[in-house]
Amino acid sequence: MRYMMEKVGHVLDLFSFKHPEWGVSEISQTLAIPKSTTSEIMASLATQGLLARTEVGRYRLGWRLFHLSQVLLDNTDFCIEARQVMRELVERWGETSHLAVLDKGQVLYVEKLQGTPAVQILLSQIGGRLPPHCSGVGKVLLAQRSWHEVTSMLEEQELKPFTPHTITSFERLAQELEEVRKHGYAFDHEEVAVGLCCVAAPIYDQDGHVLAAMSISVPAYRFYPKQDTYMGIILKAAHCVSESLGYRKEKPKS
Repeated sequence: MRYMMEKVGHVLDLFSFKHPEWGVSEISQTLAIPKSTTSEIMASLATQGLLARTEVGRYRLGWRLFHLSQVLLDNTDFCIEARQVMRELVERWGETSHLAVLDKGQVLYVEKLQGTPAVQILLSQIGGRLPPHCSGVGKVLLAQRSWHEVTSMLEEQELKPFTPHTITSFERLAQELEEVRKHGYAFDHEEVAVGLCCVAAPIYDQDGHVLAAMSISVPAYRFYPKQDTYMGIILKAAHCVSESLGYRKEKPKS
């Protein structure tokens, strides 16, 4: 039973934005599972609505997963609280706001709201994943971990250069994360996409643990002249969400 459940998880993990559709033979070869077993797994998932079979006999993710994802988001406190603050943020400033968590060593975008004047950001759609070293939200989430955890998490991943500005060395990343811990926010200066910047801040629970990171993304030509303003905006927004979750920042002792 455990073996079969693991295989089911591995099958579902294969579906992505880049590869949204799979055939039985492809999955059998990719995961080194007997074709008969693969066919049985995928037919069972389709029966449950977790996969949907196409007219040519291939498979895509099923709509039941969408329903389950909405149940998760609508019953996760920080998502509920963050969504309202993000709406106000986008309505007032007209820029894109993201909410992300760290999952299996990658940034997972769980919410994205976009204002009318905002640029289209294709890499960060809801459900999308990015390596954590190159984004503001990723650096905020990494900064809450020990350096040992960070290196263990990233040692199997290359510090991929998305642009000429992307951090590609562990030494530089360590320095950056130290700055994030010190100041409580992280910048992305055109590190994921040329011409796009962002600043991110952590969301804390009542015990002071970081649950997620929230960011505001702005075209570089608008961001650089008002970098401090956008930094203040996201710090205030993230703190508002944290407070609604019961977080109370300790005041320094006099």
